Amino acid sequence: MKNLISLNMEQLEDYFLKLGEKKYKATQIFEWLYIHKEKDIDHFTNLKKDLRDTLKKDFNLDFIKIKRKEEGPLVKKYLFELKDGNYVEAVLMEHDYGKSVCVSSEVGCNMGCKFCESGRLKKVRGLEAYEMVEQILLIEEDIKDKINNVVVMGIGEPFDNYDNVINFIKIINHPKGLGIGSRHITVSTCGLVPKILEFSNLPLQVNLAISLHAPNDVIRSQIMPINKVYNISQLMGSLRKYILKTNRRVTIEYVMLKEVNDSLECAHELANLLKGMNVYVNLIPYNETNNLDFKKSERIKEFKEELSKQKINVTVRKEFGDSISAACGQLRSKEV
Repeated sequence: MKNLISLNMEQLEDYFLKLGEKKYKATQIFEWLYIHKEKDIDHFTNLKKDLRDTLKKDFNLDFIKIKRKEEGPLVKKYLFELKDGNYVEAVLMEHDYGKSVCVSSEVGCNMGCKFCESGRLKKVRGLEAYEMVEQILLIEEDIKDKINNVVVMGIGEPFDNYDNVINFIKIINHPKGLGIGSRHITVSTCGLVPKILEFSNLPLQVNLAISLHAPNDVIRSQIMPINKVYNISQLMGSLRKYILKTNRRVTIEYVMLKEVNDSLECAHELANLLKGMNVYVNLIPYNETNNLDFKKSERIKEFKEELSKQKINVTVRKEFGDSISAACGQLRSKEV
């Protein structure tokens, strides 16, 4: 049985039309779920009882559960237990511009990036749309406040669970849903080229971030197996097509790994690779874990200065959550 929260507005409208009902009832459902935060279909009092009974026959409203919460400076990490006993984590971050949640899209990950804790567990399955939406709903309920920004950068490769992720975006973006503006939603991919091209057709101005992490194929293939399937040339080609079609700036994520990708030569190569493209580089201080041998680079400042000299827009990501293993690349799909 499908979870009611997994349906976007268009899907709900189609459902009601097939029942011979008016499609405005979909709006009523969204209002109950996302404005009134109602979790019991029997309480949808502006729907007739027989229609409520039909909804209960066709859908459930089972929720994932917060299993554990850890807190650090300006950050909270949530461990969620799913209905099948699997686990995912999400992170709430307090920024000057509002509250942001980093959402997981899969249980485990098949991309196998060598520096990432999240990928040590192979993909079990993609999350359904409701399991992503409920990460936000339960965090909002816990903090008694609204989430302003969402990044799909937690456990999993979002474009490896493309349809569910797009459905999730449509639900949280809809004004009768969570009402999170498309420019406040960012999806990160390690470079699934066909899906980047498909994403360019999405009629929403959602932000795209690319986990690049190396300026050439030799280094990237060593730390990111996806590069052996879609190399840097193919990836850059898809980004040029994406930018041309959407006229949107792309974020290039670059985790700084000591003596791996942090030399000034790498900075030169990266600048040459990106020159003339509508992108900006987000340098990410590496968050070390007990299970992996990579170390945080000490050359971030010099690397940033070199990119700036080459007229590349560049920022350094603010560090969040390292004290509670809630930082970028540290999330896990397990309870302990």
